[in-house]
Amino acid sequence: MKVSISFPPIESGKGIPLLSQNRQFQWFNNPTYIYPMVPAYAATLLKNDGHQVLWHDAIAQELTFAEYMDRLSREKPDMVVIETKTPVVKTHWRTIEAIKESLPETKVVMVGDHVTALPEESFHKCPVDYVLTGGDYDFLLLNLCRHLSQGEELEPGIWYREKGAVKNTGRFRQDHDLNHLPFIDRELTQWWLYSTHNGNFKRLPGTYTMVGRDCWWHRCTFCSWTTLYPRFRVRKPESLLDEIGMLLDRFRVREVFDDTGTFPVGKWLETFCRGMIERGYNRRVTLGCNLRFQALDQEQYHLMKKAGFRYLLFGLESASQKTLDRLNKGIRVSDVIEGCQMAAQAGLEPHVTIMLGYPWETRADAEATVALARYLFEKGYATTLQATIVIPYPGTVLFAECSQKGWLTTDDWDDYDMRQPVMKAAVGPDEIRKLTQDLYKVFFSPRYILRRVTRIRSLDDLSFGVRGIKAVLGHLKDFSTQR
Repeated sequence: MKVSISFPPIESGKGIPLLSQNRQFQWFNNPTYIYPMVPAYAATLLKNDGHQVLWHDAIAQELTFAEYMDRLSREKPDMVVIETKTPVVKTHWRTIEAIKESLPETKVVMVGDHVTALPEESFHKCPVDYVLTGGDYDFLLLNLCRHLSQGEELEPGIWYREKGAVKNTGRFRQDHDLNHLPFIDRELTQWWLYSTHNGNFKRLPGTYTMVGRDCWWHRCTFCSWTTLYPRFRVRKPESLLDEIGMLLDRFRVREVFDDTGTFPVGKWLETFCRGMIERGYNRRVTLGCNLRFQALDQEQYHLMKKAGFRYLLFGLESASQKTLDRLNKGIRVSDVIEGCQMAAQAGLEPHVTIMLGYPWETRADAEATVALARYLFEKGYATTLQATIVIPYPGTVLFAECSQKGWLTTDDWDDYDMRQPVMKAAVGPDEIRKLTQDLYKVFFSPRYILRRVTRIRSLDDLSFGVRGIKAVLGHLKDFSTQR
């Protein structure tokens, strides 16, 4: 079969959509492209199985909608696969209508957290042929292609049309062995598109890995990927080490970010770090990953630094203990300060993600969060941050709570894009956007600026700093109250 793995262009004045490999959707005014790991695995599995694969990431390729449709019309794929998320699902419905009008025999498949939470909805809104639920849609897509070309029995988790009715093969399973996955075909999936325009990378070119699916905590009530991966699985540490070695030798990458929801800890982490040191990779590449507060001790942070880690991404979310408890974060505010301090003491660069706009928070709660961020930056405990407005996505515990308590202010999915609140709150929409801007303004603290300037040691540091300034200015525009 000829299969197009597609991210159709989304032409909007809001900016660049961070769609794939992003647990919480955002628009960025500053161009940013994140390597879509699971679709890349899907492309690789299909190619290895003898299918012809077309990689159509029209967002990263910066194609217009007309150019994208022209490519499809010329190449006439048997199947088009589209990953979607809540804020762009309506756009994708319109895109699917255009595809089916131009190529009526082409099968269209939707995947992602939104259609996992609401699989029947898209069948009623557009002429989609299949919906693959759960996060292992790379495995399911291979199964579907084998079903259509060879008659293989469909696995659980697949929704489809039959004689005018919408049917499914049951709830998706998570019994696929990640250790059997091949390394991603980086040329097929055009890894270079995602190697520079990415704020996670200081040393360019950089790339992504994803050793686990998805988070060993997997209890946060707001996280959209809890719908995709109800339980955690991870490849062996030796597998990731081999992959990093391949990336170094074949592509000369200088930085790798592993986008597992939370990087494995304990014995797994220690084995991996020692492997990085023993193989000498720690002298050739810089690493980053997602982590949780309270997961490591000081000795383990030092081991990560020795192994080549630089960048650690933590979910701070709020300075309100009430909020942390309601989000089921499993940490205390003091853990945030202690964790950032320990990581910074080891020479690592903590990045914190923060959200505002919780229905139960007061303005004082939100201001306390801004104050905590400012404290972490001025003390040198945190290096960078990402600030957004909290959004309850379908399928999450938070969305169910909002529906039950009447907190939602809109049912228009276009509004669920982290640019504006969609939940009733004591703090007004313009106030929330201004407070979000205040979070980004901590970058302009004189003490923070002085610290960053005095730590410039290389052209990589200087270039990273310049790119960071552009990103912050873009984020300030993202949350402008002039709408």
